[in-house]
Amino acid sequence: MDNEQNGMEEELENIIVLNDENGEEVKFEFLDLIELDGEEYVVLLPANDSDDADEVVILKVEDTDSEEEESYVSVDSDETLNKVFNIFKEKFKDEFDFVDED
Repeated sequence: MDNEQNGMEEELENIIVLNDENGEEVKFEFLDLIELDGEEYVVLLPANDSDDADEVVILKVEDTDSEEEESYVSVDSDETLNKVFNIFKEKFKDEFDFVDED
């Protein structure tokens, strides 16, 4: 039973809860933190059962006044998104099956 609890705790540690534009809480699974050009980006996977559950979300990490909190903002540059996603794909090529949609 202890192993089961530890597994659940580890799984919960990987979950990030963010507020969407409507103030609703949305859960994401944290996949990776990637540094590019001196900036940090998080790669998240929606933790719900929706149709977009196989698409990752990439957000830029911004510092806040609190050391315990980070702020995540959307990335407007397709070039930056592609660079971050390509780094992520290279790091995890053996763990995930990536599908290129062209």
